[in-house]
Amino acid sequence: MDAELSIRAAREADLPALVELIRALFALEPDFAVDAERQRRGLRLLLSDPERAAVLVEKRGGRVIGMVTAQLVISTAEGAPSAWIEDMMVDAAERGKGAGRQLLAAIESWAVTRGATRLQLLADRENAPALRFYARAQWQPTRMVCLRRTPPPSGRS
Repeated sequence: MDAELSIRAAREADLPALVELIRALFALEPDFAVDAERQRRGLRLLLSDPERAAVLVEKRGGRVIGMVTAQLVISTAEGAPSAWIEDMMVDAAERGKGAGRQLLAAIESWAVTRGATRLQLLADRENAPALRFYARAQWQPTRMVCLRRTPPPSGRS
């Protein structure tokens, strides 16, 4: 019989497992580069601000098998906080067993208790399994296009 799934806030001791899950996630997303130290630094920043950010881990049998992060931003469209969901990843061997649904529900609950009236995330347009997963979870595509820019080092333009 499979061990039960459990979700909790991440801790410093979870960082090696979380960095590995992000490595697997970024292998699916060509817009992002794997850099374990950057990912570790980003996770620590999220962990250091529990009122505005969350890192949740999902475990089965004592092993981290999934994760999700979220950050609150203020939305002028909503006139309220909005939650950016990121780093949603479940170990490939655990997919299809309910772990992802539970993680999404847990991060939504975290966001709603902090006043978020909208949740949003980015998904790679070529990751058909992820897009089907989000559609089944009633996430809707928007007409918005994500753009990004890396600013020059400080003092140069």
